[in-house]
Amino acid sequence: MASEAAELLEVLWGRASTAPVSVSQLRVLFILEHNEGINLRTLADALSSTPPSTSRLCDRLQAVGFVERAPHSTSRRELRLHLSSRGRAFLDDLRSRRERELQAVLAQMPARKRTALLQGLEAFCVAAASQIHDETADAHSA
Repeated sequence: MASEAAELLEVLWGRASTAPVSVSQLRVLFILEHNEGINLRTLADALSSTPPSTSRLCDRLQAVGFVERAPHSTSRRELRLHLSSRGRAFLDDLRSRRERELQAVLAQMPARKRTALLQGLEAFCVAAASQIHDETADAHSA
């Protein structure tokens, strides 16, 4: 059931279109939103990608004005990556469009089922965040 729900969610979110960015570029934006000022290597690690591939993703995002690169305050060779105000506005708009799609579906559900869904999703988020945190901690200690 969870797989089917995830697939349906992808379809609903697809209606909200992520253009002009690809799914990979969208992941970059989400990571930068929560990790302001990280360097390219850290971003590549978060994406499980290579620095050259990650750099190309950032090049494209910088070209559309969603990402900014800035020199590190103490290392002249290192650049920090930042989500631009235009990138933030894009994510805000994308989330609004996605929320409208979800609200249209939720409005068709009985209130009792919406409450049950909320409780289930809250438990899911706690469990998933815990698992992700544990995996990240294990990777850093290895």
